[in-house]
Amino acid sequence: MKLMKTEDAVGQMLCHDITQIIPGVKKGPVFKKGHIIEEQDVAVLKSVGKNSVYIWEVDDTMMHENDAAEVLCSLSINENMERGGISEGKIELTAACDGLFKVDRKRLKTVNSFGQMMIACRHGNFPVKKGDKLAGMRIIPLIIEKDKMEAVKEKVGDTPIFSLLPFQHKKVGILTTGNEVYSGLIEDGFTPVLEKKLAEYDTEIIAHRISSDDPEMEKGYINELYDLGADLILCTGGMSVDPDDRTPAAIRDCSDRVISYGSPVLPGAMFMLAYRGNVPICGLPGCVMFAGRTVFDLVLPRLMADDPVEKDDLDSLGEGGLCLGCKPCTFPNCGFGKGH
Repeated sequence: MKLMKTEDAVGQMLCHDITQIIPGVKKGPVFKKGHIIEEQDVAVLKSVGKNSVYIWEVDDTMMHENDAAEVLCSLSINENMERGGISEGKIELTAACDGLFKVDRKRLKTVNSFGQMMIACRHGNFPVKKGDKLAGMRIIPLIIEKDKMEAVKEKVGDTPIFSLLPFQHKKVGILTTGNEVYSGLIEDGFTPVLEKKLAEYDTEIIAHRISSDDPEMEKGYINELYDLGADLILCTGGMSVDPDDRTPAAIRDCSDRVISYGSPVLPGAMFMLAYRGNVPICGLPGCVMFAGRTVFDLVLPRLMADDPVEKDDLDSLGEGGLCLGCKPCTFPNCGFGKGH
């Protein structure tokens, strides 16, 4: 790469895009990398502030920004993603399907701490729609040492930094508990809320049972929902620490392993998650019925993508786990669940 006065660069090849910015009208390249400068281009280049330009000189030790962006893209892209073209040394990735976006935060930080290069992305563990922008990447200078790009490739390894897990079709079983609902004293207001949330995904509710607070009845219905082929079992009611709230014990007795009873999220402190084989069993506290967004909205996308949730995942939700109850609600375009 060599810097030349613009008027002396006629016949030379530009080694980077030349950007033109007209406020409120456009921002984009007026000349693309590889353009051979002609006499009539000189006035245009000077009009965008380019009294001198960088022209390309072959140097086997250096890598152009476009080629370096390709390296960063190869470290990032995985199946179910689409890449855009290179513009001004930058490549962007978009979602090729609806799914759960995953980020290897440690390896992403490795790239961004290397110096002279960057990858920016949306938050991981959140749902995306087909066509959503996922990430963008570029180097900071116009050229970079080839050895540096080889070093970051070796450091990061072969596994892509990002992944996109497609949402799966789920057969859902719902168990509503509570003597007051079972006896008909009050109407079940929880299930319509769940139906609305589940409608955001590819789900079918295969069975809905209503139980008293009798733990044996609750366990019987959980087992029945499992035997009916439910891929996801949602239990509502009886999730507090009151002596007559028996749902956590019923879930525990019907599960192979309990991930957690309790989460550092408000609303959602009394949330419970367990697994029977690969089938998640969730105990949903009353806040899921009354609050707009809760811990259930943070966990459900992962369950829909068959992304196992462990205790450490829930424990990490504390920072950012406080919903501010904004009016109007802008979730997921807010800080809820995004502290880590």
